Amino acid sequence: MTIIKLRPTCTFDRDRLDALAAIAPEAFADGKINREALPESLGEHLEDEGRDAEHFGLFWPGKRDARRLASQPSAGALRPASGEGVNEAMTRHIFIEGDNLEVLKLLQKSYAGRVKMIYIDPPYNTGNDFIYSDNFRQPVEEYLQATGQANETGRVLVTNTQAGGRYHSNWLNMMYPRLRLARNLLETDGVLWISIDDVEHTKLYEICC
Repeated sequence: MTIIKLRPTCTFDRDRLDALAAIAPEAFADGKINREALPESLGEHLEDEGRDAEHFGLFWPGKRDARRLASQPSAGALRPASGEGVNEAMTRHIFIEGDNLEVLKLLQKSYAGRVKMIYIDPPYNTGNDFIYSDNFRQPVEEYLQATGQANETGRVLVTNTQAGGRYHSNWLNMMYPRLRLARNLLETDGVLWISIDDVEHTKLYEICC
């Protein structure tokens, strides 16, 4: 079996930037967006600033950072564990173990728009679920242990209690980048199944729409 190491050389936002550059090339300079030229190139299609620009939607503290997190390339790579699989030379199935956000990023290049069905069972945010901050500038296990979010065996210890001022925001910031990356993987007729209870059902529905 040929072993191919997948590296994070591609982000889904690259395709979006290329599409925008094709539509409004004057908004780019040296391969980057010119913030002053972009509004001019969009003209009447750009929403006016000020109070009249307010609109209905789901907003929460940290949403901008959550959106940015989904766009950042992974710092890791998928490594095959030869000899641990079943019928490795013939099987067409892949089992991947790792942090789900990092794995979703790594799958973007090879599987964007190719997945028929995704099923997820995220934390229900009941106050006892394991929620941790997404910061991968150091290895995940090392980061969790250094911040007291996991013990020496790797078990995550942090909870998201209702006593916290950002009880719902913490959960949304965890879910948003993962849902966005999962959506990128789906085919046009693909489906996403999610198990959830009433605590975050409404907010989950809104960020999926």
